[in-house]
Parts: sequence; C-alpha cells; structure tokens
Amino acid sequence: MSVVEIPEITTDEVQNDEITLLQAAADKVRSLLAERSLVGHGLRVFVAGGGCSGMQYGMAIEREAGEFDSVFEQDGVKVFIDPTSMMYLAGSTVDYVDNLMGGGFRIDNPNAVASGGCGHSFRAAGSAAPASGSGCGHH
Repeated sequence: MSVVEIPEITTDEVQNDEITLLQAAADKVRSLLAERSLVGHGLRVFVAGGGCSGMQYGMAIEREAGEFDSVFEQDGVKVFIDPTSMMYLAGSTVDYVDNLMGGGFRIDNPNAVASGGCGHSFRAAGSAAPASGSGCGHH
C-alpha cells in the first residue's frame, strides 16, 4: 500500500469559492430528484482518497447540508460541498454527458494535475503519483 501525500492548500490559493453546475448536470439532478420524489434534496459533490490517480470524485443526493458545508444553488439545484473537498474542487465544473458509450457526470477540475482515464479520479499538485499498475490510465 502506497502513501499519497496531499498538498496543503490555503484559502488564499482558492480562485473561486464554488463550483459550476452546467445545464445538463442540473437537468439530470432535477430529473433524478423528481423520479425519486426527493423534494428539497440537493447534490453533494466531494473528494475522497483512493481511485487510480490518488483521489476520486464522488456525488450523492442528500436531504440537507452539513454544518460546515458550502451551499449554493444553480438552476434550481442545491449543491453541498464540505470544506476539505472545496479546497480541491473550487473552480470546477460539473457536467452530465450522455453518449453511445453511456452517460455520466463529469467533473472538469482546474486543480487536477493528472486525471485517471476512468474520469473519476485525479491527482492534485504536489501529491505523489500512485503506485504503478493501477490499470486506469493517466492523462
């Protein structure tokens, strides 16, 4: 098991204090909430350790924000982001892509210096590259 160093990011380095939810992503989230009758819920976007590039993106539907979350609304969709994830996601855009290979959410993160070929993981500036043989492919 390799240890991945995560750089410390200060609030002075954060360019934008929220992420942008593009129209296709907002439409998909609204559709999911309507299908499941989840009135008043929002989209949690987060970063966690793991993935083929050292860190991975995650999303979940949640009823309410946590105590220290950044909360904003775009196109009628509430978005929740915890403070640690915000350090890595600030300035990112969330899109939803539906094509012949299948649909899914995609995060374009200007803070990522390398991304896994799977599109769900990334490496932040200053963090060690993961052990080889992950099989995901890096950009």
